[in-house]
Amino acid sequence: QVQLVESGGGLVQAGGSLRLSCAASGRTFSSYAMGWFRQAPGKEREFVARISKNGDTYYADSVKGRFTISRDNAKNTVYLQMNSLKSEDTAVYYCAADPSNVRIAVAGDYIYWGQGTQVTVSS
Repeated sequence: QVQLVESGGGLVQAGGSLRLSCAASGRTFSSYAMGWFRQAPGKEREFVARISKNGDTYYADSVKGRFTISRDNAKNTVYLQMNSLKSEDTAVYYCAADPSNVRIAVAGDYIYWGQGTQVTVSS
């Protein structure tokens, strides 16, 4: 069992930056690939970024070059650094843990989810 708690969301102006954190419980954090997803009002949850167990990273085209995912296994924490934020980045951001190494962006492969943190970008 892994519990995930996100933090770091808030209100920021367009062009600004935020860093989200996701703290995981348990001693098996390093055995999971970790991902970030987001869901805007009236829209489906969408993939944002993923970091594999060995540190490989993957990004949605919409955030590539602006967002950076990283992990600190000693702290059981995954981060999402978000720069050059746009109004369309406004959403609830969720971190999630995936024990498999098959697919990257499929939400159903992630078996543990946090409660989400709101990010609002004002234009």
